[in-house]
Order: sequence, then C-alpha cells, then structure tokens
Amino acid sequence: MSRTRNSLINLTVAMVGEVVAVPIGFVARMVFIRSLGAEYLGVNGLFTSILTMLSLVELGIGPAIVFSLYKPLAENDTKKVQAIMQLYKKAYTIIGTVIAVLGIVMTPFLSYLIKDVPDIKNIEFIFLLFVINSAISYFYAYKQNLIIADQRRYVVTLYRYAFFSIVNLLQIAFLYLTKNYIVFLVLRIVCTLLENLLLARSADKLYPFLRQKTTERLDGNTIQEIKKNTGAMVSQKIGEIVTNSTDNIVIAAMVGTIWVGIYSNYILITSALNGIMGQFFTAITASVGNLGATESKAKLLAVFQKIQFATFWIFGFSSICLFYLVNPFIAVWVGNEYWLSMDTVLLLVVLFYIQGMRRAVLTFREALGLYWYDRYKPLFQGVINLAISVVLAPKLGISGVIIGTVISVLTTCFWIEPYFLYKKGFVAPLKSYYFKYAVYTAITVVTGLVTGAGVGFITGDTLAAFIGKFLVCLFVPNLIFLAMFYHAQEFRYFLLLAKNIVLKKVIKKIG
Repeated sequence: MSRTRNSLINLTVAMVGEVVAVPIGFVARMVFIRSLGAEYLGVNGLFTSILTMLSLVELGIGPAIVFSLYKPLAENDTKKVQAIMQLYKKAYTIIGTVIAVLGIVMTPFLSYLIKDVPDIKNIEFIFLLFVINSAISYFYAYKQNLIIADQRRYVVTLYRYAFFSIVNLLQIAFLYLTKNYIVFLVLRIVCTLLENLLLARSADKLYPFLRQKTTERLDGNTIQEIKKNTGAMVSQKIGEIVTNSTDNIVIAAMVGTIWVGIYSNYILITSALNGIMGQFFTAITASVGNLGATESKAKLLAVFQKIQFATFWIFGFSSICLFYLVNPFIAVWVGNEYWLSMDTVLLLVVLFYIQGMRRAVLTFREALGLYWYDRYKPLFQGVINLAISVVLAPKLGISGVIIGTVISVLTTCFWIEPYFLYKKGFVAPLKSYYFKYAVYTAITVVTGLVTGAGVGFITGDTLAAFIGKFLVCLFVPNLIFLAMFYHAQEFRYFLLLAKNIVLKKVIKKIG
C-alpha cells in the first residue's frame, strides 16, 4: 500500500471517528455539569492534569522506540522488530507500575494542590481511580505503537473511537440515573482495560511473529539510537507536560477549583478542534517517516511546504471560527454563566493559532527523529511558562496563565523547532519558512476582521443567532482563502490530489 493511500485511510477513519466522538463528548460534558456541577468538573480537570504530570515517568520512551521501528518495518526485518517490541514491553510494564506507586504516595497530599478544597466525599479514593486508569493504560499498549509505526493507525483509531463512544454513552446513562461520580470513573477504567486487551489481540493477528519467542538482541547502534532519542525526549516530555498540564494546577491553587471547571469547557472545545484538524497531521506522520527513510531532502522540503500551507488554511480558518463562535456556543451548550471574558478568549485563540501553526514542523520533526537537537528547549519553555503563570495568575486570573503559555511558546518553540528542522532535516535556508508564516498570519488577521464585520450584524445568544454566525464564519474565511490561493502551487496540489481520489473511486465503481 502506498504512503499516500495509507495516509488517506488513516485520515478518513480518524475524521469519521472525530465526527462521531465530538458530539458525544459535548453531550457527556453537558450531562456531567447538570448532574454533578462545577465543583466535580473542576476536580475532574485537576486530577486529569496531575495524572498527566505523573506520565513524566514515560520519559519519551514511546516516540523514541516508534522511530526505531520505521526502518526495520520498511525492510521487513521481523527479527529486529521482535527485539524492539520486547524492549518496549518491559519499559511500559515498568512505567505503569511506577505511575501506580507514585499516585498512591501522592494521595495524602492532595489538599496542598487545591486552593479551596471542595466538599466532595471520598476525594482520595476518586483520585486513586484516576491513578488506576492511568497506570493500566500502559499495560498491553506497547503493541498499539507497532500498528501505528506500520502506517496502520486506522486500526488503533477504530478501537479508540469505538471505546470512547461506548464509555461516554454508558457514563451519560449512569450519570443521568445515579449521579454517582465513582461509577462514572469505574466505567472508564473497565473500558480502558478492554480497549488495550482487544488492540493487543489485533496486533497479534496482524503480526503473528509477536507471539513467537526470540533470542534476537538489539545491536549496539540501535540501542544507542534509542537511548539518544529517549534522552532527548526526556526534556521534551518534561517541558511539554509542564507547559500543558500545570495550567489547571496553577488555576486550582491560585484562582479556584471552580475556575478549572469553567476553563476546562473551553479546553474541551479547543481540544475537539485540535482533534479534528490534527487528524491530518497524525495520519501522515508514519508516511513522512517512511518518506524520510527512502527519499531525498529536496523531496522532503517540497512536501513540507505543501503541508505548511495546509496547516495555515486549517488553523487560520478554525482560529477565526473559535474567536467568534466559542462564547455563543457556550451559551447554547451549558449557559452563559460559564463564559470567560472576550479578552481571555482572544488570548486563548492566539495560543490556539500559534500552537496549531507548529503542527507541520512537529510532524516532520517527529517522523524524522530530530529529538536530540532541541532537547533542552522544552525545559526552558516549561520554566518560562510556569514562572510567568505563577506571577500573573493572582492578578489576571486565567488570562495570566494563558499569557504565560503564549510567551513561553514564542520565546522557544516558535524559532527553535523550525531552525533545527531546516538545518538538520532539510539542510535548507529558513527564510522562506518565516516569510510564509508572516504572510499566512497577516492574511488570517485581515480575514478575521472581515469575518467579524459580518458576524457583527447578528445579535443575541439564541440557537438561531449561533447558526447565523456559524454560517458567516464557515463561508467568509474559506472564500477569501480560495480567492487568494486558487492559483497557488500548494492549493493546486491538494486540488489535484482530491480530483484523483474522486476519479479513482468513480472508475472503481464503473469497473
């Protein structure tokens, strides 16, 4: 199967999964809020962030080992794949066990992380249920990454979205009937375990050699490469988790647990957008890895520039939609008492855009295994983010936390990641990247202002008003982008690709 076909299958399955999962997720959140309230929502967000912090134990071993699988899979070297997977199994078993132990040790100290401890019964036991779910997610999970590295992410995606839908529907039903948070969490644990077991079984069927015992040992070069990439990923992991997971902890400690819940509604929306838009990048990662192992650097750069264009269109359009639609959507969804101010929303959209525009660079960086060169960047990013957030949160609340994250990204990721990708991955000048970034950003801002003029004619917080604003945001940005880039090489490439896909399907049906 070709790289393009693999990517398209991965993308199609992922997009269908997101289309099904996103509405279910929003209904589940609405039922959660109405059944349990803002305090439970805040605790849910806080404990999720704490467990994400504990996942530091993983140390970036996963991505490093996945990268080491690309070449032996391309060369059909099953013996080497077996040896790598044995190492993977040992590593993930240890990681899951350590997370469980650390979570148990942390339990008595939860009150130190919460400014206003909510009146929730069995809060320590609730935290332990979070710990159990996180720990068991590592058992049997190592086999999933072999499927992903072999450009068959769609298999993992099918299971993931199926179980996401099942657990959310069950949780909705039980919350509606019992309003019991502990039952809600137990259902999640059961589904996590079943998903991992069934995916492991699927991997065994796809790769029968996984069940065979082997005496094959990894050669020194492979072990050294895994160690090197893991060492680089340690700081990456620390920085990313400090940047992405300390926000809720800072808000809980300095602003209040209820605000964690309110903020988490906005994060659910941006995560849903990232989930939908990000499937494009996730779907092509393994194919880019294969491309890097078999093609020239010039070919890699040409493909990257097309992906950078797609990144702009995806995140420019979605950022405009997010700014004008998020509060109207919140009002219709859970009520305007869960609104954040427009100043805070603007900061959230800026963060969403600059994080989204990194996706092309990060996809190629991950696929090419360029972890080592910017290994210290996330540490600086994490320190800057945490320091600024802690200083500004008491004065500016959630806005101060978001400002900390924005500044940390602009002072580190914004220039370091593309610098090393172009220097080590493409061996090409970097000027064209920043020139295009500036042009794309300017077009997004101007398009956003024009869209805002149209949205301004529609007033009110009703469902009809939201639909009207949505239609303006759907058509205006895309029509402007289309008018400006219709003759651009990058747009013509994707247009031709789409035509070829449709033509092949028509020919197949006729045949």
